[in-house]
Amino acid sequence: MAEPTKKKTVARLLTADFVITMDEDYTIYAPGAVAIDGDALVAIGPQEEILATYAGKEQVDAGNAAIMPGLVNAHGHVPMTLLRGLADDLRLDVWLMGYMMPVEREFVNPRFCWLGTQLAAAEMIRSGTTTFMDMYYFEEAVADATAQAGLRGVCAQSILKFPSPDAGSYEEALDRARDFIMRWKNHPLIIPALAPHAPYTVTPELIKGAVAIALEFDSPLHIHIAETAQEVEDHRNAYDMPPVPWLKKLGVFETKATAAHCVHIDEGEMHTFLHYNVGVAHNPSSNLKLSSGFAPVKQMLDMGLNVGIGTDGPASNNDLDMFEELRLATMIAKGITMDPTTLPARQTLEMATIMGARAMHIEDLTGSLEPGKRADLIILGLDKIRQAPHFRRDPESIYSRIVYASHAEDVRDMLVNGKWLMRNRQLLTVNTAALRAEADALAGKIDKFLIQREESVLSKLVAIGGVAQEHSFEIQLKAKVGSEEELKALEERLKNAPGITITRGSRRRQYDTYYAFDDPWGNRLRYREDEVIHLDSDEVITVIYRLTLTTQAKEREYEHSIILSRARFNTTATHSKRFYKEYFAPETEIDIEKERRRFHIQYGGTDFALNLDRIIQPKGMGCFLEIKSRTWSRQDAECKASLIGKLMDVLEVPEEALVRKEYLDIEF
Repeated sequence: MAEPTKKKTVARLLTADFVITMDEDYTIYAPGAVAIDGDALVAIGPQEEILATYAGKEQVDAGNAAIMPGLVNAHGHVPMTLLRGLADDLRLDVWLMGYMMPVEREFVNPRFCWLGTQLAAAEMIRSGTTTFMDMYYFEEAVADATAQAGLRGVCAQSILKFPSPDAGSYEEALDRARDFIMRWKNHPLIIPALAPHAPYTVTPELIKGAVAIALEFDSPLHIHIAETAQEVEDHRNAYDMPPVPWLKKLGVFETKATAAHCVHIDEGEMHTFLHYNVGVAHNPSSNLKLSSGFAPVKQMLDMGLNVGIGTDGPASNNDLDMFEELRLATMIAKGITMDPTTLPARQTLEMATIMGARAMHIEDLTGSLEPGKRADLIILGLDKIRQAPHFRRDPESIYSRIVYASHAEDVRDMLVNGKWLMRNRQLLTVNTAALRAEADALAGKIDKFLIQREESVLSKLVAIGGVAQEHSFEIQLKAKVGSEEELKALEERLKNAPGITITRGSRRRQYDTYYAFDDPWGNRLRYREDEVIHLDSDEVITVIYRLTLTTQAKEREYEHSIILSRARFNTTATHSKRFYKEYFAPETEIDIEKERRRFHIQYGGTDFALNLDRIIQPKGMGCFLEIKSRTWSRQDAECKASLIGKLMDVLEVPEEALVRKEYLDIEF
């Protein structure tokens, strides 16, 4: 009589009604079992066969459940759990530039990133995500918090062309990324990476530097691409090409690249991705919430691209629930193609497991249950009433139960790298009570910061950066000229007047939008699109965009209605007019369009700016003369006021033509 075969002892032996492997053949074992030793999967197969071969030091029978690969979140900014709900229902640019970045500049530090990541880890563990790809600041703190929680993370250090919370320049950010990669390379859970943020927040030199580091260390590179139509249009205007070919020329796709969003790419750009094996991270909730559009996921998949699913950051989603993303991804794809066979359940789950791992270039480690891979898995309960009944006619109906009926709370247990992170819904590696208390205290500080910022238009202007206060006063005169013929006659008098030297001149077409606010200071914010036109033709030489903040109040009025106005705040307008309207939310908005002949003159040894304006809109306002000069002292102001009075006589401007109001206040 033959002796029974001695069983091989492994650390853990798991059994369940279903084992879903997501391997190349989409093998399902019902019932099935998984043998685990150390951090690796040893065997996966029919329950009877595995139990006959292996004995586990720990044996878990999950019963009416599915053992399956942990979900792979292909894109996110996990520390932004601390900014969840801070600013919602806004366009991407207003949300990002108006709220997220100002708050980040003020509050983001290593502790912020560690705390936010720990909160995110608790949420991801509870909702079945074992692996994620991150892009944020102080990524070493993100990596540390991730490793302590026991999750697997591709942690990408953000690099931007302007100062960020963790770097004063992109050169410093590149150095930080290099150091981070050197410190964390070969960690059992953390894969360090680089994240040049997006084409609109980088420079060619920055990109080349990031690519060089990625190639040197064979590290992944993560970047946002074509999230919004406006982004693509702006990039075309700036570089005469969309973002994908521009990034290709700079060598980005020679790396292990993963592109987030890709909502607005065309077939040619998809072929570029396919040729270079660029992974794509599809973010359905974020793209819907920010109205970025619908990514052409079916076309990408049909072409053979590896498309993973991501949540994006919890400030633009606002959660990290991958089961919600699974359901949304398939429903959206069906809806926009008008084809219910698009993105069937098995393919959708594949995107959130093994295909997501391929998109992140880590399929050798995780994403499927196969011998030799890391033991990253979840046990998903199938005993909820919403999952009943189960039809066995089609073995693949289990995919439908998971994608269309399962929820995050159905995840009972999680194992990552062979270590339990959750048992029976109880977290084992994260203390949520302490984290929650610290997060609430930080939220109070952020609230206070934003409340103070919202108190004045100036504070909001400073918050989005680039504001410079001109510590000067402006002395000015305005007079109504009347008809265009009178305006031309005034120009001739100017050119021929004794004692006046014209140092330079320009011709302009100015489109001014004034935003007025109901506040104690009577603040006005002017957005100006200033076209500088060739003196002898209609050719536009350049366009200057400016923001100017002033108040209605005047400091003093001299004889002849010469006004001394207070200092103003100026900045280059780097965003659209629509952005400023939505960000500042003014009570009223007034548009004025004019043609301006600007002359810089010297009179009485003093410099003045003289403007001859023809108001185009609103119609019927007519033509005006403005004489202006900056001043720094009361004595200087009085001297210049006297000289402006004499200029009135030289230019034959009558007293009755003087106007005491700005253009937007003139009634006609």
